[in-house]
Amino acid sequence: MPRRSATKTLPALPGLRSPESGIKILVAVSGGLDSMVLLHALKTPAVARRWKLAVAHFNHSLRGRASDADEAFVRKTTESMKLPFFSSSADVKQVARQEKISIEMAARRLRHEFLARTAREHGANTIALAHHADDQVELFFLRLLRGAGGSGLGGMQWRSPSPVDKRISLVRPLLVVPRSALEAFARENRVRYREDATNHSVDFLRNRVRHELLPLLRRHYQPGLNKTILRFMDIAAAESNLIAALARAWLSRQAFWSGKEGGGAQGSSYIKADFESLPEAIQRQVLRLQMIQLEVTPDFELVESIRRSADKPVAVGARVSLVRDATGCVRRCERQTAAFNDRSVAARLNKSGRVEFDGVELNWRLGIPRKTFGKVKRADGLEFFDADKAGPEIVLRHWRAGDRFRPIGLASDAKLQDLFTNARIPRQTRHQLVVAEAGSRIFWVEGLRISEDFKLTAKTQRALIWKWRRHEQL
Repeated sequence: MPRRSATKTLPALPGLRSPESGIKILVAVSGGLDSMVLLHALKTPAVARRWKLAVAHFNHSLRGRASDADEAFVRKTTESMKLPFFSSSADVKQVARQEKISIEMAARRLRHEFLARTAREHGANTIALAHHADDQVELFFLRLLRGAGGSGLGGMQWRSPSPVDKRISLVRPLLVVPRSALEAFARENRVRYREDATNHSVDFLRNRVRHELLPLLRRHYQPGLNKTILRFMDIAAAESNLIAALARAWLSRQAFWSGKEGGGAQGSSYIKADFESLPEAIQRQVLRLQMIQLEVTPDFELVESIRRSADKPVAVGARVSLVRDATGCVRRCERQTAAFNDRSVAARLNKSGRVEFDGVELNWRLGIPRKTFGKVKRADGLEFFDADKAGPEIVLRHWRAGDRFRPIGLASDAKLQDLFTNARIPRQTRHQLVVAEAGSRIFWVEGLRISEDFKLTAKTQRALIWKWRRHEQL
């Protein structure tokens, strides 16, 4: 029988090319082919370079006993290699439901939180991940379908900061290695691993890209798809990095910028240009960098809204707006939420009366309905209601949460908030408007049409003649 060769390392580990000796590296291991190959491939050079390896496994609890078996398998393998082992678990589905996000997004966030936390506790500042070349190609199409720009289409980098803790580096030693090479390595070195049945389910978009879209493209359009896409990603990443460097260099000259200065582009003529003269690509990146610093996600539509309109606030949440001035500076504005006003006053509908309430003077009298009433415009500050429907007593107050009102001509009642929005009444003004209520029903709202339920009809016996004016401008 021929003698079996010693365990081999993979041909390239660019992410871990020249780390200093003795550093601690936390290896993320799921138990699948990719991560098990990574663990075995790092074990041999770790001895020579005195890396201190430790293994971290996160149990997503998505496959019941199979998930627990994955954890037991990784634990046993790690013990046989005499490496420290760390594990944790979470109910990913429950977190996804509670936070109303996808299972994939919840799993990714929980996994990265666990890895960063474990790295800190273990004293490691480097986490090794098993992403490979096929993952890059799948990621390209996922991001393309979601409308990513140049930086997104550039894909994953060899080294990048953890999304949870920027002090911790994520390294991807297998990023240029195709999955076929990982399979060959596992066969030759008898690397055991576990198959995840969910990898074949087309319920997830990534799996549909992997099992349906990519085979179709390779079969009918481009047999060398991986090489073509990886080359494009390399170009996109380089061009995106250049644009980002130009944007950082431009920002470094601006008095309003508090971010870190970029380098490598100080000689560019763009650096001295004003914001409006910058190429669109650099304008977008200038805005993106500031939005990230302001802790706002810079999606394309938001960036474009801000880029195209100076000095115009753009809402990014219920209480937050961003505004750009002519110099290119982006500011975050916290909008004060107007509080509901609980003040109210009751009044009896005698033959005539007068009351003042929060800046509005109201006069009324009871009279006989006349045909001329219908010709009076609301702008005259005069309204007419059926007095018997209003009853003997009314309450003057302000808008309250949940108030509903049926303006004349409307088939059914609607939320007062929606009516204010349709009438384009500013938020701050809405809370100052006066509302008149009879019983439990609103019959008049300052600035809106009268109520359909209280209008004059052929059967009206007595008219409530309602005159109002506001002393100050809202």
